[in-house]
Amino acid sequence: MIAYENLKEVNKPFFEAYKRDFEDSLNSGWYILGNKVARFEEEFAAFCKVKHCIGVANGLDALILSLVALDLPKGKEVIVPSNTYIASILAVIHAGFIPVLVEPNIKTYNIDPEKIEEKITKNTVAIMVVHLYGKVCQMDAILQIASAYRLKVVEDCAQAHGARQGEQLAGSFGDFGAFSFYPTKNLGALGDAGCVTTNSDGLADKVRTLRNYGSQQKYVNQYIGYNSRLDEIQAGFLSVKLKQLDDITSHKRKLATCYFKQLDEQVVKPMVEDGSYDVFHIYNIRSINRDKLRDILLKHDIKTEIHYPIPPHQQQAMKGVFKGAYPISEEIHQTTLSLPISYSHSEADVTRVAEVINSYFH
Repeated sequence: MIAYENLKEVNKPFFEAYKRDFEDSLNSGWYILGNKVARFEEEFAAFCKVKHCIGVANGLDALILSLVALDLPKGKEVIVPSNTYIASILAVIHAGFIPVLVEPNIKTYNIDPEKIEEKITKNTVAIMVVHLYGKVCQMDAILQIASAYRLKVVEDCAQAHGARQGEQLAGSFGDFGAFSFYPTKNLGALGDAGCVTTNSDGLADKVRTLRNYGSQQKYVNQYIGYNSRLDEIQAGFLSVKLKQLDDITSHKRKLATCYFKQLDEQVVKPMVEDGSYDVFHIYNIRSINRDKLRDILLKHDIKTEIHYPIPPHQQQAMKGVFKGAYPISEEIHQTTLSLPISYSHSEADVTRVAEVINSYFH
């Protein structure tokens, strides 16, 4: 069986270091906002080439706190891609704003800069970009639009740890970058975890305060805050894994290269752009026969995933929130299939997956 993801195998190379770090945390007697959180925040800020990293409880909270910290008028509009994972939209709603969907580019799957301006109104206050699957959006064009209309920019970097456009990394373009360290991510914890990145001293200070009940000084509350703090134990694990993140990314990029070379041209492969460094959190293909192809792979003991089967505007939870059709998003959601590409997979695994897919077309 080729699993889509085996988290035990992915993390096995780090077990001994995890055990030592956990023992150290256990014996320290300090379990909330201690030295390990501070250390990881410093390390990840350096990795992303930003001034500040603020550890929070999860990726959704990272997005919510980013939007709240911008102190924008409630009830205004935030632009968000129509094919994103639901968390991006939930964050906009929970932060008190109205999500406005913009269709993606059918080739990159990221928000299409050419479609953003037509959705901007006098009520628009921000753009939330999502670096989907591990590919950075066309940030030059998006930042030009944001500047022209005086809009804030929040990056959803949940799938893009280490992804670059030119030499600039995801999480360093906008007012905020929001990361998830959910266990399946390229930099995954052993539980929920997340962080916010920014180059603004003032915004970093506000997020640090918001995450801790709105308090900088014990029992003195400056803002209506949240309880959303990166756990000391998870921070320790993340520091262990961060040292190997470049190796993890290189391995996944090597597997992606194998897919590109071996997969039949009858499936739509991810787009590779000059100047982009994609980290392939997900390697997705598209096929009009997606469901049948997935069944055939499973019959050959190969598991896959669908990211994501239902577009946000068709979710029951979003009933009444969005009007109209989003045909590009619908086409992506109906045809996309994610292939195995984890740190524990081998080139032989990829070859086997490609062989089964190719045999379906011939």
